Amino acid sequence: MSEIEQLKQQLQKQEKLASLGMLSAGIAHEIQNPLNFVINFSKMSVRLLDDLNDIVEANKDKLLENDAEDMADIAADLKENIKQIIENGERAVSIIQGILLVSRGKENERVPSDVCHIVKEYVRLSYHAMRANHQGFNVTIREQYEDGQPLAMVIPQDLSRAVLNVMNNACYAVWHKAQQATDDYSPELDISVKTDHENIIITIADNGEGMSEEVQQRLFEDFFTTKPIGQGTGLGMNITRDIIENKHGGKLSFTSVEGKGTTFTLSIPVIGNEK
Repeated sequence: MSEIEQLKQQLQKQEKLASLGMLSAGIAHEIQNPLNFVINFSKMSVRLLDDLNDIVEANKDKLLENDAEDMADIAADLKENIKQIIENGERAVSIIQGILLVSRGKENERVPSDVCHIVKEYVRLSYHAMRANHQGFNVTIREQYEDGQPLAMVIPQDLSRAVLNVMNNACYAVWHKAQQATDDYSPELDISVKTDHENIIITIADNGEGMSEEVQQRLFEDFFTTKPIGQGTGLGMNITRDIIENKHGGKLSFTSVEGKGTTFTLSIPVIGNEK
């Protein structure tokens, strides 16, 4: 009866997450329009500032020297501020497009994708989601992304889900350890993406709790989780393995030392197989 009740609660959570996913897609779509408005008008403002600088330069001999310098400084500051608005607006649009891709992507459709970009976005999303749900959470994240990687034929909405699942577990592992560890413990994550011959290798390593032998043996069982009820469904790692190995013809592996940490390695072919 206890197991049935636990499964019931897990399924209820899955239903809730599905509803939230639909809601998030709608919100993301609505937010994208005003963001595009902000970005476009910011770019227009940069052009207007350039025109203003040209006018000031053409009439420099009619202005006091101090006034001309002040105007140039103010224009430069405004241009830098607008640049920051554009950069952060475009980053927000990129995140929203990722959310829409997950919710709207065609089932099992492979498209040429920048794996580094996918990993970067979902590392950040996982980190900020953890901070939103666990007050005081913080972690040092070290990232290494190999330059010049070829595009890989992947199902981007599925690969992003796999990265998110592993990242969420890594964040939870370091957070849970921090609740019990001494003051000298510093949560850390190491993320890397590199090319090894014909494969792209994604590595996500943490210095969290690590896993016992029993947990390692049962890691990919359906509905098996070490998290409290309501925080884990026990489906994430099985789904992740299915995404990497069955849908992409790759390999998911891990090493873990109890009390020391865990490293997951996601290997996918640069040119995926045609399953």
